[in-house]
Amino acid sequence: MIDKDKKYGIIGLARSGIASAYKLKELGVIPFLSELRPAKEIPSAEKLEKDFPCEFGGHTNKLLECDCLIVSPGIPLNTPILQKAKEKNIELISEIELGYRIKAKDSKIIAVTGSNGKSTTVSLIHHILTGLGKKSLLAGNIGDAFCSYDIEKPGWDYIVLEISSFQLDLINSFQPDVAVLLNITPDHIDRYNSFEDYALSKVNIFKNQEMTDTAVLFWDSPEVKHFTKDIKARKLYFSLSPNDNAFAYLANNYIQFGSETKVPLSYFAIKGPHNYANAMSAMLAVYALIPEPTKIAEAVKGFKSLPHRLEYVDTIKGVSFYNDSKATNTDSVRSALNSFEQPIRIIMGGSDKGEDYSVLAADLQKKVKKAYLTGDTREKMRKTFSGKIPLECIADFELTVRKAFSDSDEGDIIVLSPACASFDRFNNYEERGNFFKEIVARIGRENEKK
Repeated sequence: MIDKDKKYGIIGLARSGIASAYKLKELGVIPFLSELRPAKEIPSAEKLEKDFPCEFGGHTNKLLECDCLIVSPGIPLNTPILQKAKEKNIELISEIELGYRIKAKDSKIIAVTGSNGKSTTVSLIHHILTGLGKKSLLAGNIGDAFCSYDIEKPGWDYIVLEISSFQLDLINSFQPDVAVLLNITPDHIDRYNSFEDYALSKVNIFKNQEMTDTAVLFWDSPEVKHFTKDIKARKLYFSLSPNDNAFAYLANNYIQFGSETKVPLSYFAIKGPHNYANAMSAMLAVYALIPEPTKIAEAVKGFKSLPHRLEYVDTIKGVSFYNDSKATNTDSVRSALNSFEQPIRIIMGGSDKGEDYSVLAADLQKKVKKAYLTGDTREKMRKTFSGKIPLECIADFELTVRKAFSDSDEGDIIVLSPACASFDRFNNYEERGNFFKEIVARIGRENEKK
């Protein structure tokens, strides 16, 4: 519910900020918009200036005249204007919190967070629900923003949300019917003071849940179990090995789902233990609200791997290419390495998020023929892995891909799995992954002529 007597401000005019602005306007409230970037860098600036009071190029004290500020996830909470707002007891919320306050009461929310696997999991949940004939909305940190949909109107059976720690930092009343925590591994160390602070942000997803709600949790993760020991929701666990404590677990060639249902791994187009963990969490999330294991197992069929997540690209002269550009941290890279039985050639590097790359050394030694390092972190990685695995540092991204191919023999596998963000030379991981695929396509055309 929106209090129309309050003054609302929006900080950050990316996807979620703009969606919040127009949703408030639909509901009869005109917010004040503030953006650090100059107007010329915002494609929709001219239209926004016509529709709302705005400021570009910096955050001024005009924001302090508001009663509530909706903060985009990309805005660090130590930003000076937010510190001033806290001192004045101005309420700070995320777009996820705003969406929850205005959504119709008849829709159930399934929310998913974790360091890795969120997009695959929410997409599979949405796929299952759709296959079961339910009206499902997929939003949040994937696709379009939560508030860009008509969530205030009745009719959505389920709303499936991918949620980052940044979005969970500013929730007050958000209470999902089902909350999934996939894993907690070091990430965004450049934004949080410690790993514990980061983990506690993730666990915020459960803070308003009651005993009638459900938490879906990874039994195998000591961090998940430690940080969720005091939550109120009933717990459903999944595990990568047979386990009496887990409602779903991975066996030899199937997933045991409840006491009676076996789901063959052949039902899944996605590969690797990490993806089987994602699949179990998705099935459990749906089971929490629709307790029909056999129907859920059937509904998983036909789901495909998402782009940039260990995505098969092509095979050229017997050399296979995989695009794992979404692997922006070390744990994602470890998952990629464990998805292949044979040693691979891996392309790593990008912009630094403050991670300790040495945690990958043992896995790289077991699983990698050679590592090709590029991007801003290439020298840091070279120092970390020098003498442990065969290495090559190449500044240019395309030359890196081409060198990996020229080194390869028939049957080799080349995987882009950077362990880094993309902002050193790309706008996002999607752009990086698409460029990788373009390079592979060029290599393919060139080799067709030979």
